[in-house]
Amino acid sequence: MTKIRKMRLHRFGGADVLCADEVEYSQPDVSQVLIGVKAASINPVDFKIRKGQYPAVQEDRLPYTLGRDVSGIVEKRGAQANLFEIGDEVLGMVDIGCGGYAEKAVLNQRAITLKPRSIDHVHAAAIPLAGLTAWQGLCRYGDLKAGQSILIHGGSGGVGHFAVQFAKIIGARVFTTVSTDNVTFARSLGADVVIDYKKERFDDLAPELDMVFDLIDGETRERSWKLLKRGGILVTTLTEPSRQTAKRFGVRALRYTVEADGDELSDIVGLVASGKVKPHIQRTYSLQEASTALAAVERGGTVGKIVLTLA
Repeated sequence: MTKIRKMRLHRFGGADVLCADEVEYSQPDVSQVLIGVKAASINPVDFKIRKGQYPAVQEDRLPYTLGRDVSGIVEKRGAQANLFEIGDEVLGMVDIGCGGYAEKAVLNQRAITLKPRSIDHVHAAAIPLAGLTAWQGLCRYGDLKAGQSILIHGGSGGVGHFAVQFAKIIGARVFTTVSTDNVTFARSLGADVVIDYKKERFDDLAPELDMVFDLIDGETRERSWKLLKRGGILVTTLTEPSRQTAKRFGVRALRYTVEADGDELSDIVGLVASGKVKPHIQRTYSLQEASTALAAVERGGTVGKIVLTLA
């Protein structure tokens, strides 16, 4: 069997622990497909895993291939994987442990969707995890409705820049916090009120909210509770929000973990193909440069997404 390159961890640590290994690739299981990867995006969860700070990935999972989303071409199907054809161009979210920083990756057929010709592989790879995280936070868990108001913390990042665009499509009034350098970018996404958190206090500029989408945590979250209307909701992907604090303010709060969902991903891709949503790519790197790309995301301040290219 021909070997492929994978960017793997043999131990947890800093940027130097990610290695390019030549290994045999996994074969698809019954309901899986094998994808020849053309692009794979970087997400904050990747450096948390690299540092040994992600509970689902412990030393018993090493060596471990990083990467949660890819775009590429279907090369092989499992016995019951009949939703896609060999040669289809697809994008999808990779299960924990399968790894997208590789020349080939195995994905569940229900975690992928067809890539329209109007979207290149780089932009397609930027969509799955970040897009689904934003979509599920706003729609599945936040139940955001037209006419409601939402504050999105971190509106220029990977998840945040999708969330701002989705919220506007829904018909919400969108407030978002970003750094000084990213104010213009956030406005270009359609946000109604862009708050430069380095110069302004969002506490004074975003009152009577129906929803807070918290992608920052810490002090930012604590200052957000009082801005919610009674019955409003705080939704986060980070640490579990305090039930006691939520009760004190008469609001709801929940933490969620994104789930792969090919149907939801298809809806998102449709919005991108129509031009209503635009994934923003800050920079691309080669697969061999994955350590450098990951370090760039870890430093913070990323506008939109950073993507690895293999084409």
